[in-house]
Amino acid sequence: MALQKKLKQKTRNFIESKHMLSGITIASFLESTIVPIPLEAVMVPLMQAQREKLWLIALMATLGCVVGALFGYALGYYLFDAVGDWVISAFSSPEQFENVKQKMHNQGFWFVITLGIVPIPFQIAMLAAGATKYSLGLFLLASAIARSIRYFGLAIVVYYAGNQAERIISKHKVKAMISLTILVLLGWGISTLL
Repeated sequence: MALQKKLKQKTRNFIESKHMLSGITIASFLESTIVPIPLEAVMVPLMQAQREKLWLIALMATLGCVVGALFGYALGYYLFDAVGDWVISAFSSPEQFENVKQKMHNQGFWFVITLGIVPIPFQIAMLAAGATKYSLGLFLLASAIARSIRYFGLAIVVYYAGNQAERIISKHKVKAMISLTILVLLGWGISTLL
């Protein structure tokens, strides 16, 4: 009980802190590079408590993720031989990574967008993009689009649903992820026809 009270107080202090925006940026960077735990658990309550900074929180989380994506890309590009095996074993399997590399070669842009939206560790896409020397510009653009959809989508839900946002998100998260994935796949399919 005392631990829960302390945690609530620390969360309150963070929400009211002048370091809240830099903290969410760092948390987003860490989530996209090292800690594959969805940031939504922190962002939704934060957005509800700081509604006047709702869009700024989404922007800072997106920026943190894009910087993290750049870091992950660089790891794959420059250090894949040294750290690739460790990252693959930590977040995936060799077979899954080979599958991801093949998809990067064939459908890189749309593949990155899809992985950036769905709750699958994004680290594997970053590493594969760097390891396959996929276009850095297209990779960063796809990462920014994907994470903007994810984080600004949360902001939209909080904007309209207010204090009910957390309940709505947890109730409809799977349906929303499936719908977004279908939309991205449709866009992907249409782009291959053009």
